[in-house]
Amino acid sequence: MKKKIVLAYSGGLDTSVILKWLQTEYDADVICYAADLGQGAELTEAKAKAKKLGAKKIYVENLKEEFVKDYVFPMFRANSIYEGEYLLGTSIARPLISKRQIEIAKQEKAFAVSHGATGKGNDQVRFELSYYALAPNIKVIAPWREWDLNSRTKLLEFAAKNKIPIMKHNKTESPYSVDANVLHRSAEGKVLENPWNRPPENVFGISKSPKDAPDKETIITIDFKNGDPVGLNGKKLSPFNLLEKLNQYGAKNGIGRVDIVENRYVGIKSRGVYETPGGTILLKAHRAIESITLDREEVFTKDELMPKYARLVYNGYWFAPERVMMQKAIDFSQKRVNGQVRVALYKGNVIVIGRKSPNSLYDEDLATFESSNYDQRDAEGFIKLNALRLKKNKMKF
Repeated sequence: MKKKIVLAYSGGLDTSVILKWLQTEYDADVICYAADLGQGAELTEAKAKAKKLGAKKIYVENLKEEFVKDYVFPMFRANSIYEGEYLLGTSIARPLISKRQIEIAKQEKAFAVSHGATGKGNDQVRFELSYYALAPNIKVIAPWREWDLNSRTKLLEFAAKNKIPIMKHNKTESPYSVDANVLHRSAEGKVLENPWNRPPENVFGISKSPKDAPDKETIITIDFKNGDPVGLNGKKLSPFNLLEKLNQYGAKNGIGRVDIVENRYVGIKSRGVYETPGGTILLKAHRAIESITLDREEVFTKDELMPKYARLVYNGYWFAPERVMMQKAIDFSQKRVNGQVRVALYKGNVIVIGRKSPNSLYDEDLATFESSNYDQRDAEGFIKLNALRLKKNKMKF
């Protein structure tokens, strides 16, 4: 009986070549696995292609609801954002893909798992850290670190030699390296590799340019329960359907486009263009509901934890004990994060125009500039106590 390898398979050039390469180099049966995370790709075509290329078995699974409920929403409870701009759309998908891949490997009694990530990027780290966290003794095969097919030209030559069907670029196919799921769409490569070049409009695949967005505000209301969005405009929606609907609102209004040069975990700077329309709205709305439901020190503590949490997600440590520990603290803080946020969407902007909660800590009587039960004379002692050390230091500037 032949050995088995489970390959994370997309149907693109790289993983199609890897499928054939694994069969020949390892004399193994290859089981292909593709996850539907709301990327909009036609996975039926990928399944047919894998079968044609001799895959022993093909798994194509709908993980959309699990992805949003158990990965995206927990990350957004932390208000996670990497290096001030990136909402971690690619990063957060990798642990779920890896988890299911390991489950299939155990089910199929496979000796190894494989992926198509290159040796330069973050994804190799994210996949493999997750693999080892879930199956410490699993063998990992990373073809890009083993073979000599180190260019697109060589990949195409291998494909032609082995009769692997490859789609030719056409007007509807992105000429960039694209990753997509329900949270985001990213583009890298080609003209984008020069960080001085402005991204041409064909880089963007899901959102309108802000200049082409409607000249009128779109106003929506988001309902929150325990820190998660649960309803939109008064209608309850499942996690995936809610995020998908936010994407539609955001894309129409030119929201969520960012152009960044980020620091990869492997030490390389990388330029990427991201579209995260629904996530951009969600982050703004979540911070708004937290602003009236969390204590001041809870907010400050969460803001101190967030960069560390975001780096853990970005670098592939979703299953690390420190991320789990931080998640428990974050989730505890979200028990009172209930209520509604109203936002106006306009030409790339998300404008909070209202927030309310049954758990609100906001006290209008204390905040008012009119008369209240606040004794302003109390501030004098407060200020003097806090000035003690400053007086002692007598710093001169």
